[in-house]
Amino acid sequence: MRRIIPIALVPLLLAGAAACSSGPSDSGRTITVAYQKFGNFTQMDDHMKKVKSAYESAHQGYTVKLVPIEASENDYYTKLSLMNRSPSTAPDVMYEDTFLVNTDIAAGFLAPIDDYLAKWADWGQFTEASKSAAKALDGKTYGVPMGTDTRALWYNQDLFRQAGLSVPWEPKSWDDILAAARAVKAGLPGVTPLNVYSGKAAGEGATMQGLEMLLYGTKDTLYDDGAKKWVGSSTGLLDSLTFLKTIFGDKLAPDPQDALDPNFGTRVGTELLPGGKLAIDLDGSWLSGTWLSTGTKPWPQWSTVLGQAPMPTQHGDAPGKTSMSGGWVLSVGTHAKDKQAAFDFVSLALNKENSQAYDISASQIAERADVAADPAYVAANPTLKFFTDLVQVTHFRPAYADYPHVSDAIQVAMESVMTGQQQPQQAVSAYVDQLKSAVGPDKVK
Repeated sequence: MRRIIPIALVPLLLAGAAACSSGPSDSGRTITVAYQKFGNFTQMDDHMKKVKSAYESAHQGYTVKLVPIEASENDYYTKLSLMNRSPSTAPDVMYEDTFLVNTDIAAGFLAPIDDYLAKWADWGQFTEASKSAAKALDGKTYGVPMGTDTRALWYNQDLFRQAGLSVPWEPKSWDDILAAARAVKAGLPGVTPLNVYSGKAAGEGATMQGLEMLLYGTKDTLYDDGAKKWVGSSTGLLDSLTFLKTIFGDKLAPDPQDALDPNFGTRVGTELLPGGKLAIDLDGSWLSGTWLSTGTKPWPQWSTVLGQAPMPTQHGDAPGKTSMSGGWVLSVGTHAKDKQAAFDFVSLALNKENSQAYDISASQIAERADVAADPAYVAANPTLKFFTDLVQVTHFRPAYADYPHVSDAIQVAMESVMTGQQQPQQAVSAYVDQLKSAVGPDKVK
């Protein structure tokens, strides 16, 4: 989610981005690669270093300049956007969240890569669903998928037993989640019962892991495809915000001061879950990558301590469970002087060997058929089948150019409720007003 940057600060920030990246060389033989490196998720940095070495060995005379952007999700989007505003700082290859593809195309940041894909035999290994992840409204493709994900409830089986709860846990409704959280609160002082990401500090994580995991378990959505309009006020949105009011108001969730720390997601993976301080976490399939032997916080017991349960629909209505899927792609920048060389880096980074290594280390659901079928990949993580099966009930964000504005409005509404500044109905009304202002009243129903 991009933040609005005061105009007066833009030159200074651009100067900082330039100092950080130095931009591509005049000869075009330096390939600049920008990506996020933040908190306990260092797999991308390790992956890029490996590909850089292999690329430079295979392409004599070329240099790969890595630009790891050490920033939280919101700040990463902002810094990448600032870099792209000038050809002198724009990266040749960039790590791109799929929900921003259409926005960044409209901004002129990304180059279509269909001509290169047509000559790349490996493209046939990618699933049709994954190919659509970086296909824009103009029908062209602007990136190669690195992997996808799903979301569910992680829970500490030891804490559940101590609180008198049955294991395995199979919640059938939101009420079942609240009942378990209340049992933890009553029986285990000092343990946070339930984490649902919320507020602007969590960025898109709040929108997707939080609000949308609730909303898409109701009968409502964010966007009406038939009417081609964004949904403003809805019962599902009100109920989702009311759920947040309940967990924060009844102190079943983290203290808002902690939850609004941009580093809170890192703490969940490195401190709270491994330390037995959090009972239930609504989070992503990638989380276990932190605890593998190759992760930043190895935790050999994680697969026996933690259980996983699908997020139930609000009242248990069919199909009974829900999830959200996203993913990231590697894209070629519009200002890349040598787009073929930039694409060659992308294709090397996401060939079978490198895709598989990354998907295993980052606990990603494979986008390549040959990786998904490889016994080494299948055996690499005991939660792989569980999270892959959730693809059957998953939902995707409406990745239109206006979505970042919608996501920002959602985060504002969530934060106002979690901090007690507004009641859910007030937050819905404010959301509708902000939505109409951001996308235009004619685009809201």
